[in-house]
Amino acid sequence: MVKNYILYILFFFGFFVVAQKTPTVSAKVDTTKIRIGEQINYQITVEDAENGVIFPKLQLDSLGKIEIVESLNIDTLKNRLIKKYRLTSFDSGRYVIPKQPIYIWNQPYYTDSILIDVATVAVDTIKQKMYPIKAIQNEPYTFEDFKSYLWWILGILLLIALILYFVLRKKETVEEIEAKIPPYELALNRLKALDEKQLWQKNKIKKYYVELTDIVRSYIERELNIPALESTTDELMETMTDFNTSSSLNIPDETIKKLQKLLREADLVKFAKYKPLVNEIELHRNDAGEIIEVLHPKIEIEDEAVE
Repeated sequence: MVKNYILYILFFFGFFVVAQKTPTVSAKVDTTKIRIGEQINYQITVEDAENGVIFPKLQLDSLGKIEIVESLNIDTLKNRLIKKYRLTSFDSGRYVIPKQPIYIWNQPYYTDSILIDVATVAVDTIKQKMYPIKAIQNEPYTFEDFKSYLWWILGILLLIALILYFVLRKKETVEEIEAKIPPYELALNRLKALDEKQLWQKNKIKKYYVELTDIVRSYIERELNIPALESTTDELMETMTDFNTSSSLNIPDETIKKLQKLLREADLVKFAKYKPLVNEIELHRNDAGEIIEVLHPKIEIEDEAVE
């Protein structure tokens, strides 16, 4: 009996170890040498991970000489995800496709970099057809030919400049208009506008979460002076936690956790094609409003109440 128990324990331990395989990522191309204008098939493969995988925007060479022709949909196989791209280049040289970060449950995994050689198309000058010398061309126009029209041209240009000045000088961009609105008021207006669009009801769930998280991030950046728009979810949460610890904001831990949950689940919708249920979408919308309410400073109201 004891031997049987030992065998069972060893069997389940071995099964657990096998089941906990570490995800791996890799990248490859069908060729590393092309001529100008030819295409490369670039492929990123994720092994032993089916959920929580995020493929960020493809990072190409630092010189910008390699271009994306087409980004294909993700192929899902057993324990494997494959993302394919078609690339090309119109400048000869040697370029490096850098390591690509693939996020698996917010943990970055990196592919290897790949060197691409782009060669010019050889031209056989011997076989080029020879043409006769061109005839003498007519003498080109000079400034003196148009001197009599100069004052008319200057007058018309001045008139156009004045019209453009008076028409365009008072027009403000959307960013300039929004910058004049207090962060809290602007966030509420944007949430109301988002509700009126009914994006998720029209099955535009990804666009809905992009706008929802942009509203929350923009409010945090303007109200708390924290770089939220350009930060990843993990970077923002780390900054928020440090900022909350070193300041007098006293943001409740529940609000911090609610913000982290909202952003991470929104990342799954935007990058991993996760489709939340209706009640989850409504909960995320309510959480966004509550987060903005909690982060809204109420110092002036409290001072008036004390007086």
